Amino acid sequence: MLDHKISVFLADDNLIVREGVRALIGTAPDLEVVGVAGDYDSLVSGAERLAPQVVVTDIRMPPNFQREGIDAAKEVRKRHPGTGIVVLSQFDEPDYAIALLSEGAAGCAYLLKDRVAEGDQLFRAIREVTTGGSMLDPRIVEALVQPASQGTDLTADEEDLLQQLAQGRPIKAIAVTRRTTPADIDDAIQKLFLKLAQAASSGAAGALRRLKLLHQAIVDREEQGESLSRLLPTGLAEKLRREGRRIGETETLMVTVLMSDIRGYSTIAEDADPTVLAHQLNEHRAEMNRCILANGGTVMQFVGDSVMAVFGAPLPESDHAQKALKTAEAMHQAQAAVNERWARESLPPFHLGIGLSTGDVAAALLGSDERLEYSLVGDSVNLCQRLQQFAIGGETILSEPTYRALNGTVDAEALPPSQVKGRHAAVHAYRIKSVLPLVERVGNKA
Repeated sequence: MLDHKISVFLADDNLIVREGVRALIGTAPDLEVVGVAGDYDSLVSGAERLAPQVVVTDIRMPPNFQREGIDAAKEVRKRHPGTGIVVLSQFDEPDYAIALLSEGAAGCAYLLKDRVAEGDQLFRAIREVTTGGSMLDPRIVEALVQPASQGTDLTADEEDLLQQLAQGRPIKAIAVTRRTTPADIDDAIQKLFLKLAQAASSGAAGALRRLKLLHQAIVDREEQGESLSRLLPTGLAEKLRREGRRIGETETLMVTVLMSDIRGYSTIAEDADPTVLAHQLNEHRAEMNRCILANGGTVMQFVGDSVMAVFGAPLPESDHAQKALKTAEAMHQAQAAVNERWARESLPPFHLGIGLSTGDVAAALLGSDERLEYSLVGDSVNLCQRLQQFAIGGETILSEPTYRALNGTVDAEALPPSQVKGRHAAVHAYRIKSVLPLVERVGNKA
């Protein structure tokens, strides 16, 4: 199915390199270069006008030949969340690549210029970031794995896990390939690091540190940990500045956090045409975005197949729990309608599990006048991610504070107290059964 092509915007100040990469991309039947640029300003303005699915960029470009390519790509993502980024670099230092991924850059790939023409590496990177994945050049992976594993008696299973980890594969994706749970994979990774640390010589210590950084970057992206930093839409940032909010000023707000996840997404991605899946994911995100904004929510981030939103921040609202619940219901209904359209095209449906959590968070605008980020920190953020994992497709799970905030206006089933990762006390939660047909509900939590 090549009716839909992945749109690519290409940036490099070297004309010969730029045209060579453009010609290479043009040989792929599912990719299309829709624009080119040679500096920061033309990359930002061109991508703003054309809204490509992927930006492929050099790192150093005019005017200062520092980090213009990466900075411009981040500006593009700020204006168009979900845009995939492929960085082409001449630097094969692993620390630089992992620093890029450690900034929470889901949907980001790092390739070496002198190897982009080898096989289909560039094509695979573009397709991967379009659906929220990440990718490292094999030479970077080799630089990570070999020093770390030298002198260590690893089993074949541990070697495979080390390779997948160094490639930046998400924990959920590793779990699918091994037919187990993300929790089991996380435990296996911790045991692997312990084994490497016990056997690490001074020469392997650097690679071990890099692998730990990469692992932490994956965990932070997947689990939405405490140190979340999310891009705030430009218009909203300007509104906050007009109202006198200072950069770095922290305030405590009572909010309701919403997180959704597509059940079985890793399995869908494994079997799907990447180009078609990218368009499905874009349509899904657009529908979810409309539901959130229509009910006064703030979209914090799209990460692969997950969506995070908040109600009651940055501007306080008394009915944040009600708005969050209304949004969750709208998201289920909107996705069901999309699934009906997809069924006529023989495309796999998406089934959503949604979690809602209410509580106090610390919120702040961080950055500078030129570039702002909005960050939320608090137990409610972490708990929300755990709660959505309890939901099968079509269900919404409420935290106990959310249930209380709704003042008995919702018919929900109390779940047995459960222990969740990162919390000492048992969690009390409530399930709202879906009003969708049974066929629209699935139990796969991959």
